[in-house]
Amino acid sequence: MTGELGQLALCFALALSLVMAGAGIAGSRADAAAARAIASSAALGMLVFVVLAFGALTYGFIVSDFSIAAVANNSSTLKPLVYKISGVWGNHEGSMLLWVLVLSLYAGLVAWLQRGGARLTSAALGVQGLLAAAFFLFILFTSNPFLRLDPQPFEGAGLNPLLQDPGLAMHPPMLYAGYVGLSASFSYAAAALILGEEAIRQQWVRAARPFMLIAWIALTCGIALGSWWAYYELGWGGFWFWDPVENASLMPWLIGTALLHSALATEKSGAFRTWTLLLAIAGFSFSLIGTFLVRSGVLSSVHAFASDPTRGFFIMVLIALAIGGALALFAWRAPSLQGGAAFEPVSRETTLLLNNVFLVAACACVFVGTLYPLVLDAINGTKISVGPPYFAVTFAPIFFALLLLVPLGPQLGWRKGDLKAALRTLYPALGIAAVAGLAVLAIVTPRSVAAFGAFAVAGWLIAASVIDVKKRKGARAAAFASALAHAGLGVTLMGVAGTSLWRSEALEVMAPGQTMQVGPYTLRFDGVTEVQGPNYNAQRAHIALMDGGKVQTMLEPEHRMYTEEGQDVSDTAIRTTGFRDLYLALGDDRGNGRFTVRAYVSPLAPFIWLGGLVMALGGFLSLWGRLRVKAAAPSASEAAVAAE
Repeated sequence: MTGELGQLALCFALALSLVMAGAGIAGSRADAAAARAIASSAALGMLVFVVLAFGALTYGFIVSDFSIAAVANNSSTLKPLVYKISGVWGNHEGSMLLWVLVLSLYAGLVAWLQRGGARLTSAALGVQGLLAAAFFLFILFTSNPFLRLDPQPFEGAGLNPLLQDPGLAMHPPMLYAGYVGLSASFSYAAAALILGEEAIRQQWVRAARPFMLIAWIALTCGIALGSWWAYYELGWGGFWFWDPVENASLMPWLIGTALLHSALATEKSGAFRTWTLLLAIAGFSFSLIGTFLVRSGVLSSVHAFASDPTRGFFIMVLIALAIGGALALFAWRAPSLQGGAAFEPVSRETTLLLNNVFLVAACACVFVGTLYPLVLDAINGTKISVGPPYFAVTFAPIFFALLLLVPLGPQLGWRKGDLKAALRTLYPALGIAAVAGLAVLAIVTPRSVAAFGAFAVAGWLIAASVIDVKKRKGARAAAFASALAHAGLGVTLMGVAGTSLWRSEALEVMAPGQTMQVGPYTLRFDGVTEVQGPNYNAQRAHIALMDGGKVQTMLEPEHRMYTEEGQDVSDTAIRTTGFRDLYLALGDDRGNGRFTVRAYVSPLAPFIWLGGLVMALGGFLSLWGRLRVKAAAPSASEAAVAAE
């Protein structure tokens, strides 16, 4: 009965989404209080039924109910409980159910918090209802997670071993919280266009900004988690490969970052009203495009675990309806849209405008690099690969220019700023940037212009953030949000530069007792033992880290074979000092006790993810400040938050 209960709950959720859509749009009229109440109640009811459906599928995975096809195809009785649960979203059907669960959570939050005016909130719920209904129909007619098998198998097929990892248990839900979170700002923007009143078009930004922040924080954490997983799980020692599915998460993050800055200017000085509307539409549009790339089967990726070419067409239809409908609304209202308040060439608005241009250009580079091979293949069958060299030439210079600009904005005033005064304030940061770059050239080898530039810019970002914090001394915690986020960029840049420019690598076939050298480390191979895991067999290497002939510690990378799934994966061993990682992966059995061992030394690698956490913390501080501000009227505390 579990499957039938979940199926029925989805049908009720679909019905309530249609009620929410109709009542929400109707409630955008001034004299429709009853419709607004119905829309809010329908949103909360829809959430309840989606939670029930998701709970039913999760229960099926926990108890190994193999009469449900999704469970039989993606689980087994041997899997640990945590991976039975994560298997719920480790497949196409379950991941789409997770999508609508997150969408329903955001709709419920909009209804519960009632941010913005009643008419604006009602129209936003109407748009959310239309989005939810489209995805419910997609799930029920093409991706039913409760499809039954008769007869049911005695054992399931298991889960992709790469997904059986704590990082991947958290990575997809975090990314979905970001992807789908952009639907809230999309819905508020569409609601503002539906209502068409200038006062409403100013109000929607304040109402949507907390949801923008939640989505941006979740995307930042999700991308960082995915990068960390790729680093320690895949055994190649890298953190980013410009894989198409990696790019699918990066594009909404870039647009979401531009949206946050544009919305700040709109809220604070009334500038960029058109920019902000378009960015809100574009942010969710790229989330939908990312969903299509991952789930349509048009690309091959180590990350694309849940692809299905037969359903890609339906996702394309959803994308066309959502993006086309929003752009049609924008075109309809375009004659009455006001571009926003005027500002001087030297002002914070100008820096934010350049910020948006750079971010959108960077996103365009990623978009072209991701889709061009697919388009070329579709046109004439030519297969090409666009990898790191392309992005080094196109994306890197744009982002480098953006990082140079970032510290200047907070030092300039709104509408009119004093460039000389801003530069005087930043003179210490310029000095620290020069010292950081020169110190790297003097101390670290091999020397390169890239190393000088990367560490000079990192020093510039971090020092400017410290100056910004000192400038805001005594302000509320949320006022330090932008300084933290910008400093996090600098920390991540140091990590990326360190591990990219100075990584050492060694690959050897080793017999017991032999040693190898990688960077400053001496490693002794002490052999391999067979171990039995809960649902895998593994060969575990014992490698001693030596110093002066003495063993400092033992490292034990594994090569695991998952018999149910018929796949093998590496389980790396990483020893970190916080400033440098020693990274080991066990390779093939070469016979007579000899094994391939791959070792890397990655300077500053931990800084990559530390910077991501610092950026996310900045977002949390800003969100905390926003949630303490009453939506009805700007207060002194809101002004302090907006000053970020």
